Amino acid sequence: MEIQFLGTGAGSPSKVRNVSSLALKLLDERNEVWLFDVGEGTQHQILQTTIKPRKIAKVFITHLHGDHIFGLPGFLASRANQGGTDPLTIYGPPGIEDFVRTSLKVSQSHLSYALKFVLLRHPGTVFEDQTFKVSFDRLDHRITSFGFRVEEKPHPGELLIDKVRAAKIPSGPVYAELKAGKQVTLPDGRTFDGHDFIGPAQPGRIVTIFGDTRKCSRALPLAAGADVLVHESTFGPDESQLAKQYYHSTNIQAAELAKRAGVGKLLLNHISARYLGPGVAMLEKSARRIFPNTHVVKDFEEINIPFASPQLASAGSVQ
Repeated sequence: MEIQFLGTGAGSPSKVRNVSSLALKLLDERNEVWLFDVGEGTQHQILQTTIKPRKIAKVFITHLHGDHIFGLPGFLASRANQGGTDPLTIYGPPGIEDFVRTSLKVSQSHLSYALKFVLLRHPGTVFEDQTFKVSFDRLDHRITSFGFRVEEKPHPGELLIDKVRAAKIPSGPVYAELKAGKQVTLPDGRTFDGHDFIGPAQPGRIVTIFGDTRKCSRALPLAAGADVLVHESTFGPDESQLAKQYYHSTNIQAAELAKRAGVGKLLLNHISARYLGPGVAMLEKSARRIFPNTHVVKDFEEINIPFASPQLASAGSVQ
């Protein structure tokens, strides 16, 4: 599981930051990529990566401001032109379907794959299967804006080979049956329960991705215990009043939330073009005084999300 940032700027593109988009790469977990927001130029950004558009199976839209959606129609058309045939599902606020279908109709663009829309009206779970669960809630922005919580289901425990060998169970297909938790009977008449030879389940990882928002109480449950929190940082440490006025957040507010929510790592994006090299370093440094594991991301940066150790997994708690 990895996050690759395709656009980390705020409002308008700059020479070093495109507008909002990131890819959650789940290639090992389900051979898919999920996009979160598709700002203008996202398909150009994808060309600079190893991401294959046909692998993108889901698109989650946090809100309908242009810097988060203007790249969506072009991406959808190019995905078809590049041979994509697998269905694609778009999750987003009411209005996203009208925007996409009108854009495709006016431009006479025809897709070679099924396009499904899930319009998000009532906060809660929007997707769940055997491997992942995705839920959302409203944040606090000028227009309806969402935060998404992606939860990986626990991985089954590993077969405890040393314990199996200590029980003098001969190798062979019986190992697979034990790992599946089945009861097995050996030719010599001995019977074993597979559950006795399986280690503890590996907890899944949690990633929380926010759209634009100012400080709000609904952010905490979405972020609680996440391995990674992606949070906007449109304003700097001394601009809390401006952030409130313009319905955005400061880096300090994001760091305070990360600390309170007990997250593993805070990734700051949606960076204003006002902040260049020294300014970006200042955003990161000042946020780290509150939450040390903070990082300001840049375009094309990839962040690996490893499994937490049992000690770290039990340490995260909401304050």
